[in-house]
Amino acid sequence: MGLKKVKSSVDFVSQEHEVLDFWDKNKIFQKRRDLNKGGPKWSFIDGPITANNPMGVHHAWGRTLKDIFNRYKAMSGYELRYQNGFDCQGLWVEIEVEKELGFKSKKDVQDFGVEKFVNLCKERVLKYSKIQTDQSIRLGYWMDWDNSYFTMSDENNYTIWGFLKKLFEKDKIYRDVDVVPWSGRSGTSYSQMEVIEGRKLVAHKSVFVRFPIVDRDNEYLLVWTTTPWTLTSNVVVGVNINLEYVKLKSSDGSIYYFAKENLEFQRLEKQFNDKKQWVDGVPKLKTIAQIFKEHGGYEVVGSVMGSELVGLKYIGPFDELNAQNKPGGYPYVDEDLRENNITAVKQHQVIDPGKDNMGKDIVVAGEGTGIVHMAPGCGDIDHKVGKLKSLINIAPLDEEAKFLEEFDWLNGKSATDKETVNLIIQDLKERKFLIYAEDYPHVYPHCWRSGDELVFRLVEEWYINMDWRDQIKKVVDDINWIPGWGKDRENEWLDNMGDWMISKKRFWGLALPIWVFEDETFYVVGSEQELKELAVSGYDDFKGNSPHRPWIDNIKIKHPDSGLIGTRILDVGNPWLDAGIVPFSTLNYSTDKEYWKQWYPADFVTECFPGQFRNWFYSLLAMSAWLENKAPFKTLLGHALVKDEKGREMHKSWGNAIWFDDAAEEMGVDVMRWMYARQDLETNLLFGYGPADDIRKKLITFWNVYSFFSTYASVDGFDLKKHYILDVSSLTILDKWILAKMHLLIKNGSENMMNNNVSDLVKDFENFLEDLSNWYVRRNRRRFWKSEDDKDKFTAYSTLYHVLVNMIKFIAPIIPFSTEKMYSNLVVNMDSSSRESVHLCDFPKYSEKWIDYTIIKKVDALKKVVELGRSARNHSKQKIRQPLSKVLFALEDDEISDFILEHKYIVLDELNVKLIERITSADSLVSYIIKPNLPSLGRKYSSGLKTIREILSSEPSDNFIEQYNTNGEIILEDNNDSYILEKEDVFIETVATEGFSAVSGSGMTVGLKLELNDDLIQEGIVRDLVRMVQNIRKDAGFAVEDRIILFWDLDKQFSAAFSKFRDYFCNETLTVKIEGYSLNGDFSSTISIRDKDINVAISKV
Repeated sequence: MGLKKVKSSVDFVSQEHEVLDFWDKNKIFQKRRDLNKGGPKWSFIDGPITANNPMGVHHAWGRTLKDIFNRYKAMSGYELRYQNGFDCQGLWVEIEVEKELGFKSKKDVQDFGVEKFVNLCKERVLKYSKIQTDQSIRLGYWMDWDNSYFTMSDENNYTIWGFLKKLFEKDKIYRDVDVVPWSGRSGTSYSQMEVIEGRKLVAHKSVFVRFPIVDRDNEYLLVWTTTPWTLTSNVVVGVNINLEYVKLKSSDGSIYYFAKENLEFQRLEKQFNDKKQWVDGVPKLKTIAQIFKEHGGYEVVGSVMGSELVGLKYIGPFDELNAQNKPGGYPYVDEDLRENNITAVKQHQVIDPGKDNMGKDIVVAGEGTGIVHMAPGCGDIDHKVGKLKSLINIAPLDEEAKFLEEFDWLNGKSATDKETVNLIIQDLKERKFLIYAEDYPHVYPHCWRSGDELVFRLVEEWYINMDWRDQIKKVVDDINWIPGWGKDRENEWLDNMGDWMISKKRFWGLALPIWVFEDETFYVVGSEQELKELAVSGYDDFKGNSPHRPWIDNIKIKHPDSGLIGTRILDVGNPWLDAGIVPFSTLNYSTDKEYWKQWYPADFVTECFPGQFRNWFYSLLAMSAWLENKAPFKTLLGHALVKDEKGREMHKSWGNAIWFDDAAEEMGVDVMRWMYARQDLETNLLFGYGPADDIRKKLITFWNVYSFFSTYASVDGFDLKKHYILDVSSLTILDKWILAKMHLLIKNGSENMMNNNVSDLVKDFENFLEDLSNWYVRRNRRRFWKSEDDKDKFTAYSTLYHVLVNMIKFIAPIIPFSTEKMYSNLVVNMDSSSRESVHLCDFPKYSEKWIDYTIIKKVDALKKVVELGRSARNHSKQKIRQPLSKVLFALEDDEISDFILEHKYIVLDELNVKLIERITSADSLVSYIIKPNLPSLGRKYSSGLKTIREILSSEPSDNFIEQYNTNGEIILEDNNDSYILEKEDVFIETVATEGFSAVSGSGMTVGLKLELNDDLIQEGIVRDLVRMVQNIRKDAGFAVEDRIILFWDLDKQFSAAFSKFRDYFCNETLTVKIEGYSLNGDFSSTISIRDKDINVAISKV
């Protein structure tokens, strides 16, 4: 077909859709799979995306990384499975379905019907899995989309049954009544891992209340709490026996006990001053001293140790409630306590609660009063203390977080309703228990899906005993964690986690295979087959349905040992069981072990780090450690979060959310993928249209180099069979340099990909692209512009072709769309034997014969001279178009200096100077001023700052510079004191010698002589004219190769300058004829140069 000319202007988005059609029509993905079949296996396990809403730009980061590594491994010859995953079950789906139905509570679902509700959940999953599939395809994410796994599948659910069965057989499954986080709206508990996800900064009403001490007239314990509703269920108060407690007398003669340290303690002072972790509108918190001063003043009349308070009895703030007087507790009754007629009121006393499971005191000074109100039915720590102390439990709330019947006037009121809290505070005030109420900002758990505030509620739940965590930790050590601190973070979670709560009192999820019996025993069913064998009723109706509620709820089984008939618990499973089992369920662990062994453990997984240590990573590790005692994957690559371009969370309500579809159609997917790929994985990605524009410029640069080659090579009839040859003897120094850099890029890139470091690969590519575009192509453009077809021109074409084709293959996993288009023209159109898609090619291989480190070092040094010279020009404010007489450089390396002088024509041309000279010392060009970095030195030598400044200002800076250049530090002596100044301790300013502009860097100094003569000024005028005419050509839409006729009239000064440099002007602008100004040109314009207006017209030849 032949190479086509390519315009520099390109619509990347439209082009991406064309490529998608090409892939689909020509089955490119399947052809890639066919090519790799039978090759070495590379196993990637996809962390399932929640099929609950359209994909977000945050999802696209992880999915881009997955696709990049998949594509790279495919281009390296590996066979892959390409299985995408959809997370289907759990509260996240239920909440959205409830919203669609207008439901406000769990009871609404029950009234609606569990079967209809579950079916709607399934439908939602299928709907959004299709949407996410389409979006992922738009992203260029290659997966076997007809073979995605769904965590709601029978295979996934039954494989979890098998896991739970093995735990049951080792007595690791148990049920317990415990205080757990609970959502009144959703009517379910939350595991430890889920609670962390939903913590929010809020302001609650906190109260200081007084508990009258029994048998002590007018003496009180001062108590503080942020949850006034829990006071209804108070049983005891705790103190620290080693703290000193003040005895304070208020203005009315009342005596109060609280921690002495707390009297003047500035509560949350740092948070208030920094305005971090603070809620707008909440005033500064008062000290306890201020509170009592505002109530008429106080007097400290003594103190006691906490140990002296232990045993004191008190009157609780809600002792009149029926629940407080129920023997054995309410609603859960402790039979031993009931038989002894023990009530909460009878247990009211001061106790020493001791230390928590981390060995820290439960009661401390600081926030609060040092006297802690404890309600074992409302707090997890309180409940643990209650078990140790045989305390009664009062659990005040029902499933909707509303007060139960035995709480009298509070019955039916929601504990999280502000009005309920206000009623409680008003009641405390009226009965003279309240001292002070305030708004208190703190981080408090909320439902991570619905957003409602959680309470702590006494509930029966099911747990996995995690006393085998050391087994998991051994597995953690076998994994390559990227970044490396991921391993420590996972171990930290394992060290501090509790037992795994696996039950949820909901509807859509894994039906826990636990059947309970009248003798209070339970049995875990491990498979569908075992269920069929044990079932005594309900199985026939169940057949043909998935193992979900409500279909499985009606099956009764016969206990294989006792013969008792059991009923399945109605709970569903923790959703992280669903995702954690996928290395087994998706690889046919239960049905085809040989297949499973081929792909397990996975070579690679990647997901967002925050949260996954305690979620997916944890569940994967735990389940694999138990089932196979080995790691489920070899390498884990974690990445940070996606924020908006200002670093804020993206929220629809804030107006800063960017939807994936919008981003794809405005930015273009290649731009997005480039942005994702170059990001440092440990740093949050600031995503937005501004950063995208910066990336698009890089992509445009790449396209422009490709367009430049395609256009000129097409015009000159460049033919691979006739003209493509890389003969070392014919290569210029820049040819050799760019080839060396290209093959070094491939070498380093291959190493980066083997080390899972795509960010460095992309940044190296960007640096190479800059070298190629702004150095190689620009420096060689005259070779391509030659009218004669000589060997040197085709050597330049061959070099650039070799580089471009390898670049395209190299970067194809990152930007698969643009590279496909480039490849189609550069390779498919020029070589009939080539593969039809770049994604069917091998990843490029480097050749050591091309990697000449000496040439790279020399040319890079030459480039550095130019860069420093340009910087010197910028400092002098002399435009690059104004020629200067001389550039001087100081460099110690003789070999590199000789190379620079040998190729001086490059420096002279780049810097627009006439002469170049090497000098032995930079002293004739620059002098230096050293100034101390006071913040840095202040941290090291606070008392010696004055001395350091005096020494630095008393001697010539050159003395210190020589020491700094030799040793990398400056040592200052003053009597017996010595000060070592390192790089971060000083600022070094360069001052150029008069008449020069000079800059230093990378071991060299470059200076420009600034004096101008008439010839230099005239040449500067002509260069300005060249630039203006080039702009007119562009505005006229002329092609870069078009020759022109020029029409203008110049004044005497400009004519004189033009006459002297006519040939230069005509070569640069491709002007073949010049006439006086006329309106007969194809395009006309007025240009302004050096305060003069010139009418110009041009025509194509």
